Amino acid sequence: MPPRSADPNLLVGTETSDDAGVYLLPDGSALVQTLDFFPPLVDDPFVFGQIAAANALSDVYAMNGRPLTAMNIVGFPDNELPLSILAEILRGAADRVTLAGAVTVGGHSVRDGEIKFGLSVTGIVDPKQMTTNASARVGDVLVLTKPLGTAFITTANKKEECPEQLLAAAIASMIELNAVGRDAARATSDVHAVTDVTGFGLAGHASEMADAAGVTIRLIAADLPRFVGIEPLLNARYHTRASRSNRDFLQGRLVIEEGAEPDGLELAFDAQTSGGLLISVSPEHADALTSALRSRNASAASVVGRVEPRRDAIAVVIA
Repeated sequence: MPPRSADPNLLVGTETSDDAGVYLLPDGSALVQTLDFFPPLVDDPFVFGQIAAANALSDVYAMNGRPLTAMNIVGFPDNELPLSILAEILRGAADRVTLAGAVTVGGHSVRDGEIKFGLSVTGIVDPKQMTTNASARVGDVLVLTKPLGTAFITTANKKEECPEQLLAAAIASMIELNAVGRDAARATSDVHAVTDVTGFGLAGHASEMADAAGVTIRLIAADLPRFVGIEPLLNARYHTRASRSNRDFLQGRLVIEEGAEPDGLELAFDAQTSGGLLISVSPEHADALTSALRSRNASAASVVGRVEPRRDAIAVVIA
C-alpha cells in the first residue's frame, strides 16, 4: 500500500481501513469517495443491481455522509448475453441511487467473460460530524443494524438448496439502504465509531475497528442477529472462500472462548454483501439507538458486544 499523502486536506485515507476516503473542500465541507463491485449473487438482474448499489452507497452512510453522485462500473459479456440483462442491472442500481437522493452521472464498461457490476459513489459530509471506524471507546456497546448470513444463503441458493422465504428475507436486507442506520445514529447521542459489515465479515470489520482505536472488541456469538430459519445452512457445505479466509485473516489476533455458540461463531466470519452498520455507542445511549433503529424499521437492532481495553495483539474476542 502506498504511503499516506502529505496533502493536509486528506482527512481519511487508507491507514485505518476505513469505509471511504474523505477529502476537505475549500468551503469546509468534505467529499466522501468509495467504490465497490462484484459478480452476481442472485439470478434476477434487477435485484442484483439493487444489491450492488445499496452495497456501494453503504460506505458513504458509514461515514455519516450524504450520497451525491454515482458512476456505474460494468464488466459484461456482450458477445454472449443480451444487453437487456445489463439494462435490468442498471435499472436496479438506479432504483437504489434515486432512493438515496443521489444522481447517476455515467460510468464505464468493458467486455468481460463474467458479469461484474458496482458503483463509484461520491458523497458529502460535515467533517465535524463525520463518523469513522477509529474512535471506539472502552466501555462502548456495539450495535448491529442488519442480520448476518447472506453468504450462507446466497451460496445455498446457487446450489438450489435455499428456501425461497429465506432468500427473500436476505434480499430484502441487502437492498435496504444503510441510511436507516445512519439516521438512527444521528438521532442518538455519544455514537463514537461506525463501520459497515461487508466482505471481511463481522469479526473482520470489528478487528479493523479495534486496531484503529487501539482496543479489543468482544462479540457475543449467541447475540448475533440472524435470518429466521438459517440454522440448517450454517455448515461447511455453504462456506465461501471468503468466509474461510476471514477466519485465517485473524490468526494470532483472535480469541474464541469456550462455550461460544457454534451458530453465532459461523455467522461472525460469514462474508456479508450490503451488510449492516456496526455502531459503537456509549452504554447509556445504547437503548436509545436500538429504539431509533426499530422505529425506522431496520432489519436488526441488536447489541452484539462491547469495547474492552486492548489485550496485547488480540483485536477480537468471541464469547
